[in-house]
Amino acid sequence: MNPHGQPVALVTGTSSGMGLHTAVELARRGLTVVATMRDTSRAAALTDAAAQAGVEVDVRALDVTDHDAARACVDAVLADLGRIDVLVNNAGRGAVATAEQLSLEEVRDQLEVNYLGPVALTKLVLPGMREAGSGTVLTVTSVGGAVGQPFADAYCGAKFAVEGFMQSLAVVMLAHGVHVSVIEPAAVASDFVGNVARPDDVRAEGPYAAQLEAYLARSAGAFANAQSSQDAAAAIADAATSTDYRFRWQTSDGATAFVGMSLADTDGSRVLGATRGWIERAPN
Repeated sequence: MNPHGQPVALVTGTSSGMGLHTAVELARRGLTVVATMRDTSRAAALTDAAAQAGVEVDVRALDVTDHDAARACVDAVLADLGRIDVLVNNAGRGAVATAEQLSLEEVRDQLEVNYLGPVALTKLVLPGMREAGSGTVLTVTSVGGAVGQPFADAYCGAKFAVEGFMQSLAVVMLAHGVHVSVIEPAAVASDFVGNVARPDDVRAEGPYAAQLEAYLARSAGAFANAQSSQDAAAAIADAATSTDYRFRWQTSDGATAFVGMSLADTDGSRVLGATRGWIERAPN
C-alpha cells in the first residue's frame, strides 16, 4: 500500500517529452507517480530526470493499445498502492497523410493509441474514483482535437473523437465528484515529430505533393518555435492537480487562441481560411 497516503497519479507515455516531465513534476508536487511506457528499457531519461529533481517515480510497462495489459496494470497499481487519484492519458502518436494516402489500418492505428487507449484506461479507473467521490482524469489531446488540420486527417479525427467522449462523460462524472478534462498543447519540442507515422508514399509525386511540401515547411517553422516540454508539462500538472474545475485547458496562450478560433467558428469558415494558407504553395 501507499506508505505515506499521498495521492497516486498514473501517467502514460512517459519515456520522453511532455509525459516524462509531467511524471517528474507531479512527483515534485508530492504525488506518488506511476509512470508507464511501452518499453521500460527506455526509462533511463525519466529516472535520470527524476533523480535530478530529487524525486522517485514507479516505472511500469504499458502499451495503451493492449487493453488486457491496461487492466492488469491498473489492477496491480490498486493492489500495490490502494488507489488511483489522477489519471493522465498522455500517450499518443501523430500521422502525416491525407485521406487517399491513408490505409484503413493506419486510421485504426491512430484510433487505437489516441482514442481507444485513453477510453479504456479511463473506464478502468472510474469505478474507484466514483466510489471515493473524487478523482481526476486528464487526457492530453492537442489543438488538433479542436482544429482540423491538413495532412492530419487520421490524427485530428482521433483527437476530436477522444475530446467528444471526454466532454460527454465529464458532466456525468461531476455529479460523482470526479473531474474529467482535456488539455490541448500546440507545438511542443519533444520526440513527437520523430514518432509521427508517415506512409511510404506520402512524399511521392502526385496531386498532393506541392500542398504537402508547403505544409511540412510550415510545420517545421512551428516546431522551431515550439513550447518546451517542461513548460507544457507544468501546465499539464497544473490542470491535473487544480481544485478549480474546467473541462478544457491549454498549455500556452498561443494554444488558447488557436483553439478559440475553432470553438467560435460556427460555420467553419475561420478554420478553413486559416489552414488553407498552410498548403496553397510550396516554399521557394
